[in-house]
Amino acid sequence: MALTLSGEEIGAKLEEKFPGSIVESDKDSFLVRSEFLLPVADYLKDTPGLDFDFLSYITAVDYYEYFEVVYRLTSLEHNHSLVMKARCYGRDNLSLPSVVSLWRGADFQEREIYDLMGISFDSHPNMRCIFLWDSFEGHPLRRDYL
Repeated sequence: MALTLSGEEIGAKLEEKFPGSIVESDKDSFLVRSEFLLPVADYLKDTPGLDFDFLSYITAVDYYEYFEVVYRLTSLEHNHSLVMKARCYGRDNLSLPSVVSLWRGADFQEREIYDLMGISFDSHPNMRCIFLWDSFEGHPLRRDYL
């Protein structure tokens, strides 16, 4: 089992490196501003000592006031993990930067979130439905879906 790193400690380091990038952090995770998502993820992946070379999962949560996309990152070399979050506000035209260029495993997971929650990922190589057909209306995992 991987050791979970403190979101507060990593968030403080990231805030030094990327001023204004971290919205909040606690012992379990940190919340990054969407415009900093890709540079922060790249830093977490390529910085010696962190080396988050494996994306365990991406998921999304509809809090109705906003959507939160949750990334679980793991370093196989150092046997530690971290939870990074980003938010999208509103109900229409939601998007975040894609992390497929960093972790190929994000491909189908981002497509699943797009299909079922309606959040698109900018620069994704194949942003299309994975479960539902193209003419399907709505996003079944949203709280307001009827």
